[in-house]
Amino acid sequence: MAVDFKDYYETLGVKKTASEDEIKKGFRKLARKYHPDVAKDKKHAEDKFKEINEAYEVLSDQEKRKKYDTLGANWKQGAPPPGGGFGGRGRGAGAEEFHFNGTGFSDFFEQFFGGRGAPRGGGGFGRQPSGPMRGNDVESDLLVTLHEVLNGSVRQISLRRVDETTGETKTDSFRVRIPAGATEGRLIRVPNKGGHGLNGGPAGDLFLRVRLARHPDFRVKGQDLYYDVRLAPWEAVLGATISVPTLDGNVSVKIPPGAQPGQKLRVRDQGLPGDGGVRGHLIADIKVVTPENVSDDEKLQWEQLASKSNFSPRGT
Repeated sequence: MAVDFKDYYETLGVKKTASEDEIKKGFRKLARKYHPDVAKDKKHAEDKFKEINEAYEVLSDQEKRKKYDTLGANWKQGAPPPGGGFGGRGRGAGAEEFHFNGTGFSDFFEQFFGGRGAPRGGGGFGRQPSGPMRGNDVESDLLVTLHEVLNGSVRQISLRRVDETTGETKTDSFRVRIPAGATEGRLIRVPNKGGHGLNGGPAGDLFLRVRLARHPDFRVKGQDLYYDVRLAPWEAVLGATISVPTLDGNVSVKIPPGAQPGQKLRVRDQGLPGDGGVRGHLIADIKVVTPENVSDDEKLQWEQLASKSNFSPRGT
């Protein structure tokens, strides 16, 4: 099956020589613009958000980026891609190739970087059985947003099967429930949607492995969400009350006087749900940011503060 090449650098609006920091900034800028929660055109924003996440998934990973850069050159020359394309053809209980729609990843990504259509446990080779044989279980990736993890959702999935023996194509559409708390790596089992059985044998199952969509503001560690709180020097010294985003909306967080870079403040029960629906926490990670440019008057005030202060960061 022909697969369209994806220019991930163009998707993020960065050059091929972009640094890791430039790639991160490009992703965050676009992710904030096209996040489905803030965009007016929800459908367009959702599709664009998935494209941005896919591009960042590859370019933010050194090994994937290296493979992609090599692949790009080979692609233009018409050479076969590294790794040999689809490895996910269900064999043994019927030779089938699987293509999905609705998982959040493109065919290009799944062919070269994902696990689309990969049979679980393999299938038998050689002589075909005379009795009923169960079809292969099949595994694929499923891109899930943090809001879907928080609230749960239902996703429409389409699975197109290509019989490699006959060339016949069949498409099956079905709804998949993504439960609240479905965090990174969790397998969602969809019964009887895997490979077809032989000789009257039952179909295998489909397993969708959760891959969390990157969020422009939050990092995920287990059930906890981490958010970088950027403070001005005077806010860190004097303390402040600031507004911090959560998945449920903004909350006020009190910054204690003398807050230090790297200090972490916990906002209870504003993370992701876990077992039993108990939510993790939002961890506010303090970053103190100094002004890059100051006016002459501001510079004078900083100099006056420096001359009056007894504080020494180096202990002398």
